[in-house]
Amino acid sequence: MTSREGARDARRAVGKLQALVRIPTVSNRDPDLVDTEAFDRLLEELRAQFPLVHERLELTPVHTHGLLFRWPGASSERPVVLMAHLDVVPVEGTWQHPPFSGDVVDGAIWGRGTLDDKGCVAAICEAVETLLEDGFVPAQDVWLSFGCDEEVMGRAAPLAVEELERRGVRPWFVLDEGGAVAGEAFPGVAAPIGVVGVTEKGVTSLELRVEGRGGHASTPARMGPTARIARAVTRLDRSPMPARTPEPTVELLRRMAPHAPQPLRVLLANAGRLGPVLARALVAAGPESAAMTRTTVAVTTLSGSPALNVIAATAKAGVNIRIMVGDTVAGVLDHVRKVVDDDQVHIDVIEQHEPSPVSPRDDAFELLESTIAELFPDAVPAPYVMMAATDSRFFTRICDRVYRFAPFRMTKAQRESIHSYDEHLGVDAFLDGVRWYRRLVEKLPA
Repeated sequence: MTSREGARDARRAVGKLQALVRIPTVSNRDPDLVDTEAFDRLLEELRAQFPLVHERLELTPVHTHGLLFRWPGASSERPVVLMAHLDVVPVEGTWQHPPFSGDVVDGAIWGRGTLDDKGCVAAICEAVETLLEDGFVPAQDVWLSFGCDEEVMGRAAPLAVEELERRGVRPWFVLDEGGAVAGEAFPGVAAPIGVVGVTEKGVTSLELRVEGRGGHASTPARMGPTARIARAVTRLDRSPMPARTPEPTVELLRRMAPHAPQPLRVLLANAGRLGPVLARALVAAGPESAAMTRTTVAVTTLSGSPALNVIAATAKAGVNIRIMVGDTVAGVLDHVRKVVDDDQVHIDVIEQHEPSPVSPRDDAFELLESTIAELFPDAVPAPYVMMAATDSRFFTRICDRVYRFAPFRMTKAQRESIHSYDEHLGVDAFLDGVRWYRRLVEKLPA
């Protein structure tokens, strides 16, 4: 291939991601508030941008707009599932570039979904499309599962699992979003870390609620609903769950040790024996590293009176909890009740999911590791506990090896832009991601 042809193919691949980002497929827990026309347009765009994927792979529609493709391989004994999702979260904050523009500025593609998760959708599809163009047949069946309501913990992924179960498919491994080739991942460690989620935290959402008489703001009573909710929130904020280092985190730290300066190198190398010390250090290092050590409790929504001169009759606080491996929903609820310590604060469970099982680091994980080392030779492949939730947690029902890795270089600022403002993905990083998925499929063993 000439350099001109390579540049043309790169522009083509980037243009496909731009086309997907420009369609505002924002999900919502209320189906009536979902712009189904946008999702219809996205499916049409996918068909236009990736014709061979749609012509040569067997497609099963899932739920409203989910897609499940089967690419027949030379064998169906150890099938593989590559996952991503089509929906995005709403736009927040002030953006440097319009959030649904897909503009390429300063060597990056800007827009909601570039990192979470249309970048993975486009990279997977482009990798498969180019392999189909070359007449390639994978060694094993490859399934592509694209959910349409991941951001609201919807039904598409569970229904995809049901479809695979109905067909008797037991994947060798499943790979979803999560993880990255993360720069600035740990203080003092210069090398990027290719973090692969071998488990993910559970998610539980609570609503704290206090009822009262309400009334005119000129005659407030002591400890009304808003004051009680405020006290409950403050108590939760002051009483975090205990910090510790689960086994995947210990292994992550051990692998970072050779790339850390002294004396940090010695500390990380002995992570297994120095767990409590390291847990305290990670908490002190900032919120991203602190979340690696414990169940987190975040108050996310607050509501009270509808008017400035009215005392609230009902005050509410929404609480989002990410449950660390080793903790349970029941244990976390017990912690919240003890900390709030107020019988007038009603605690309602809105949703609850236990942490995912820890996937083994065997030949499937080693395949991911070797592909990371090949495409990102400066990176340190390592397991970790993923803090966010993905659709892949549903696949643990049919697969023991569920991993989470987005093959893109991401700075700390980029990781902070996910679900925030100024989300963007480097052009070169995206193209490396396409190559990574392509190489992964090429390396599937017979």
